[in-house]
Amino acid sequence: MFLHTEKEGLRLGLVGWVKNTSRGTVVGRVQGPAEAVEEMKVWLSKEGSPTSRISKAKFTNHKAIDEVEISGFKTRF
Repeated sequence: MFLHTEKEGLRLGLVGWVKNTSRGTVVGRVQGPAEAVEEMKVWLSKEGSPTSRISKAKFTNHKAIDEVEISGFKTRF
């Protein structure tokens, strides 16, 4: 999922990170223009990588920021 997620995030001009959890979920942090973040959320909840199985998507801790705090789009292990 991650290479596809990184590619999508970069395509949208976003920065952030994603990580699989031991519970079989994915966590992450995404920053960028609000419209691009919303597009990424739709992609994550409806499409994702070709091998992902999405049963539900929950996005929390939304906040507006003045400037991005992360550089690049990375996978964390």
